[in-house]
Amino acid sequence: MGAKQIASPLNFETVWAALMENREQLKETARQMQETDRRLGKLGKRMGEVVEYMVVPNLREKFRELGYDFPQTHQNSSVSDRANNIFLEIDAKLENDDKVMLVEVKTKPTIKDVQDHVRRLKKMRKYADLHGDSGLKSSGLKSSGLKSERTFLGAVAGVVMKDNVKEYILKQGFFVIEPSGESFKIIPPNNKPNEW
Repeated sequence: MGAKQIASPLNFETVWAALMENREQLKETARQMQETDRRLGKLGKRMGEVVEYMVVPNLREKFRELGYDFPQTHQNSSVSDRANNIFLEIDAKLENDDKVMLVEVKTKPTIKDVQDHVRRLKKMRKYADLHGDSGLKSSGLKSSGLKSERTFLGAVAGVVMKDNVKEYILKQGFFVIEPSGESFKIIPPNNKPNEW
């Protein structure tokens, strides 16, 4: 028969040592979890960038198929108007003399993302009106207080899109941009696109 091992009796020192060892293990586990969260956050941001670089270069052709001709495309542009407190970032902006399409690109868009895009379009409308935006044919001179001659449209692009989010996007009068086979497709709003 094998010898029985006798456990050391519990006392304050042994309990305290066990708690301290457990505490160190918990700290290490927490550190590892934070590192994992940080890496996943970077991955999520990178995935968003991948989506942008896959979608944006082909947007003009896809919108042309729907009857919209946008000769200019800008990626990752922003507006910073301190005087009027208007600040916004735009993932993709397509322009012609009459219309400007602002595209929000997300890996997995949410209803909040769509609501933010509505606010973005309202800000862009206000900014354009304040600065007399008159399209690509303008001479580049801006007159304060002139209403913009162009209309603004919106679109939301996403790789993974829940049905309720897609329906919400369409109800807001936005175009939906989503994967389709090796490329992507654009779904126009249910009715006429909302114009700002």
